Amino acid sequence: MQLTRRGAAVLVLAVLLLVGGQWGGYPVLRGLGAVLLGTVLAAVVLTARGMRVGVRRTVYPDRVERGSIAVARLRVRNPGSARQPALLATDGLADLPQTVRIRPLRPGTEATYHYELPTGRRGKFDVGPLVLHREDLFGLARNRLATGATSTLRVHPKRHPARAFAAGHSRHHHEGASTDDALRGSLDLRDVREYVPGDEIRHVHWKATARSGRLMVRALADPEQPRFTALLDTRPGALPAAAFEEAVDLGASLLTAAAVAGRHSRLVASSGLDVPTSGGAHAARALLDALAELAQSGAPGAAVVPDALAARRGTGGCLVLITSPAVDLAELSLLRHRFSAIFVFAVGDPGPRATAVAGVRVLGAADAAHAVRLWNEVAG
Repeated sequence: MQLTRRGAAVLVLAVLLLVGGQWGGYPVLRGLGAVLLGTVLAAVVLTARGMRVGVRRTVYPDRVERGSIAVARLRVRNPGSARQPALLATDGLADLPQTVRIRPLRPGTEATYHYELPTGRRGKFDVGPLVLHREDLFGLARNRLATGATSTLRVHPKRHPARAFAAGHSRHHHEGASTDDALRGSLDLRDVREYVPGDEIRHVHWKATARSGRLMVRALADPEQPRFTALLDTRPGALPAAAFEEAVDLGASLLTAAAVAGRHSRLVASSGLDVPTSGGAHAARALLDALAELAQSGAPGAAVVPDALAARRGTGGCLVLITSPAVDLAELSLLRHRFSAIFVFAVGDPGPRATAVAGVRVLGAADAAHAVRLWNEVAG
């Protein structure tokens, strides 16, 4: 229990009136000081009573798109044998708290309250801890109690309906390099070779063995699969804050479409973030979780293409770079032989920008919605 600022001011005023009235012989001042002092003491007594309640809070859904509705459900129970007076409960995000008035509870009863959480910003946020507090009628004293565990709310970027890129790879690659990060779950026959100790018997090629008179086994390799890579320019100052949010929304739209379509999807950032996935709904959620926390970081003047992507071997399917109109695209010349298609979205540029890098298509877009419309025209 503690006095509020108002309570402390009233207490000081009461003491001054009592002292002044006693010293000057003014009974009215003494009486007024006694009334104020009694009011403060009464506020202390009323708020000093303990708050014995059980509190449980859940957040649903725990992952939402920016601007969508996220609701917190608060269950308050009185486990005691005495009536619990009304309380105030402050909850929500740290910088955007919300206060809920808890009505009086009879012994053994429970009440449920719902309130919306702010979802105007993307990110990973802690909801809580819940703070119970009781104040007197005049706001002179307050009793506070932090209770309950914190919950996590992830606000994903806003997504626009996008198409998955239609271009892919052939199912069989009997010649040439195999994919260095191939997906598991299917195998293609790459070659037939002579058996060596350690090979599995189930891979024996009986027809080749009969023709050659030697034990031959299948040399299998994972087939290349359609894959999609989104590279976001996260260098400080490369994009204004508003344009960077549009870039993240664009990346979320394209990656979600690719992952849901079963593409091997990968999120790469200039800061070094690398999130490879094998496609599907779980992959889409992992990518969106990473995008929710993505921020502009890195050394000023750093390369837009991180070393991990530049040094990677093998083919990579389709690459989309999301950056600013003023970016130098010379770095992409090193990736032309590795990707079947390369697109650059210059966010904030109302029109296409010419580039000297052959094999790279540049699209200018004012925002994420405009960029997705352009993508849907070329992705088929």
